Amino acid sequence: MSDPHAVPARPPAPQLLESRFLALRPQPAPARPRVGGRVVAIASGKGGVGKTWFAITLAHALARGGARVLLFDGDLGLANVDIQLGLMPERDLSSVVSGGMTLEEAAVRHAGGFDIVAGRSGSGALSALDGVTLARVLLALRKAAERYDYVIIDLGAGLDATVRRMAVFADLLLVVATEEPTSLTDAYAVLKLHAADRGADRGSIAASEARIVVNQAGSRTGGERTYATLARACTAFLGHAPRLAGVIRRDERVPDAIRRQTPILARHPTAPAAEDVETVAAGLAGD
Repeated sequence: MSDPHAVPARPPAPQLLESRFLALRPQPAPARPRVGGRVVAIASGKGGVGKTWFAITLAHALARGGARVLLFDGDLGLANVDIQLGLMPERDLSSVVSGGMTLEEAAVRHAGGFDIVAGRSGSGALSALDGVTLARVLLALRKAAERYDYVIIDLGAGLDATVRRMAVFADLLLVVATEEPTSLTDAYAVLKLHAADRGADRGSIAASEARIVVNQAGSRTGGERTYATLARACTAFLGHAPRLAGVIRRDERVPDAIRRQTPILARHPTAPAAEDVETVAAGLAGD
């Protein structure tokens, strides 16, 4: 008999991934046609996978390519985009929520060529936005998208209702996962709920416009294997596998850039991880 407490040596099989979430029954929400620039949400099932770093670096890479980019810190209550970039903004999302200023007025320009709407870490008011206020913020983001080529939303980790609503609001959801079994399991949950929230039925998950980013991969080949494990689970139980948006290799220069509160494309522009994110950005630009 196998040890129920044993740690798996490899990513969990599709059957195990599905069994963890059979009880989840999300409420579907209708899809919308895109108007203006593209809204891209960055999600992860668990923290610690490099989601915020990826969101910042993707925004920077798109801006370096000539795009007009707004980076919105949607990790309500635990915001840290400003911390990773060493910013101390005088205005942030809380001013927008209170009605004190518009989203455009709250945006600050980063030296990397993109705009940022910072959140406020530790704000209970932001983490518990009511539906009407959240809808108003999302409407402001949609209007902002008319003036930008991309609006990048750094979502909070997890599966709460606010995260799910912001994810389904986006035109594209990028789900960040690592090679760790727990990360894969949680990423599968995000993809499953997102497909249901978009009203996608079996065999048409592509309508949800979700893609997978494998971060902190030991190699490109290893990252592709990790994607294949997650894709098999999606194919077996959701009827279709989201595309692979890219593999970001593990790179010791990433934590160095984070400690220095500097974008990796500014501090280490030729680092493997930086080049990998630029490849993802080029893929989005080529859609």
